[in-house]
Amino acid sequence: MIDLEARYQISPNVSLRPERFGALAYSFDTRKLSFLKHPDLVRVVESLKDHESVRLAFEAVGVDEARWPSFLNALSTLETSEMIRAA
Repeated sequence: MIDLEARYQISPNVSLRPERFGALAYSFDTRKLSFLKHPDLVRVVESLKDHESVRLAFEAVGVDEARWPSFLNALSTLETSEMIRAA
């Protein structure tokens, strides 16, 4: 589970490719492919490295607090699939 107060980053061998729906994340280590299905989620993932916590990344991107649970769920999936990691 993602810790809202922890710092995360995109894993070093993961590449994001912009798409109309959001982005594709590909891990060169695991060969896994993940779909980031909303541009706001892409902005959050890209900004994780620039913020001291997930909470601050959400706030910087302007994600409404009512949407945080679904974003945390998506980030948890990305962490499980090794697309992001604790920094």
